[in-house]
Amino acid sequence: MNAKNTLTSVQRRSLIAKLIRQGGVESQSHLVKLLAREGVKVTQATASRDLEELGASRARNASGEFQYVIADESTSKTTSAANLIMSVTASGNLAVVRTPPGGAQLLASAIDRNSLNGALKSAIGTIAGDDTVLVVSKTANGGADLAKSISTFASGVKGKRK
Repeated sequence: MNAKNTLTSVQRRSLIAKLIRQGGVESQSHLVKLLAREGVKVTQATASRDLEELGASRARNASGEFQYVIADESTSKTTSAANLIMSVTASGNLAVVRTPPGGAQLLASAIDRNSLNGALKSAIGTIAGDDTVLVVSKTANGGADLAKSISTFASGVKGKRK
């Protein structure tokens, strides 16, 4: 058995982070292939869990292509999210969050992670475009409260309500 196949999850995630920082990890299946070249066999499900654990998300690079990125560890995820939020608007059970171009995927990933860990309890899911994130509330009229929660989560960005 190849020695790299016996990597611990921490060692494997460290290798994944290194591959992402080198650039060009376009998808989970691409990551599985890159790891195989390094002698590490993983399933796509394992790669997905590792990417989630690392806080990796897909974002557009300078060429406009999607690739995985990991936020700088010295910057908190909340601060990163705050930097991406330009406005928050509520409507019914929805919150619409505007970001700079290319920022929606990264923000949606942060919102999803924080809804799973309980920090944004009222959010049940997100849909991200290029510069817009649609966040769905658990309750029928929860959009306004959700927008407020997102604003609070993102360090004081004020939600605009319609």
